[in-house]
Amino acid sequence: MTLAIIGGTGLTQISELTITGQQTLDTPFGAPSADYVFGEINGKQLIFLARHGNPHRIPPHKINYRANIWGLKQLDVTDIIAVAAVGGIGSDMAPGHIAVPDQIIDYSYGREHTFFADDLEHVTHIDFTEPYSPALRQRIMQAARNAGIEISPTATYGCTQGPRLETVAEIKRMAQDGCDLVGMTGMPEAALARELEMAYANISVVANWGAGIVAGEITMAEIEKNLEVGMSKAIGLLKAVSLLPD
Repeated sequence: MTLAIIGGTGLTQISELTITGQQTLDTPFGAPSADYVFGEINGKQLIFLARHGNPHRIPPHKINYRANIWGLKQLDVTDIIAVAAVGGIGSDMAPGHIAVPDQIIDYSYGREHTFFADDLEHVTHIDFTEPYSPALRQRIMQAARNAGIEISPTATYGCTQGPRLETVAEIKRMAQDGCDLVGMTGMPEAALARELEMAYANISVVANWGAGIVAGEITMAEIEKNLEVGMSKAIGLLKAVSLLPD
């Protein structure tokens, strides 16, 4: 098992990671968001990638998802845990909470979302019934139990285009569709990992309530404050994952 962590907003780097090296890669799809950082936590070797670049500068709709995932495959990664800041829609998805989604609805558009687009010998489809790897999700849930970290073990993640936040009406529609969380980076990342046959799971850190769930505007100060709490839990969860046997 070769594990990679993709860090989103609020997780540009992991201070607990003992860095052993880094590598710049080029791919047939262009440059990834940042260098791939090699390191270890609790003796567990892993690879870290800052999804939005380091420093945090690439908006969700401009991320080169294909290059990011292709680069991880080049580095022989077998399992990916993607950490993402999200908004809460479901009543139990309060700021600072962590969820491990099991389903996703894609509302994004105009993104390069597949490796199977050009110069094909035949049309290729993937099964996406379960968009997140059940086995990897179970590892995360076991780690949460071991560390005493409260999480939601199921949730539906709704992926919007960004970079703007959503309207009240959009959040109402997403709630009616069954979404518990709203984020901007969940797709096509999950599908691309499936196309390259890598296990993929998501740790969603709730940074704010979705528009209209509570009164008032959503501010960056509020998001940053909640992310400080939530990301510390997420890092604790990643450390607990690193303690599990392969």
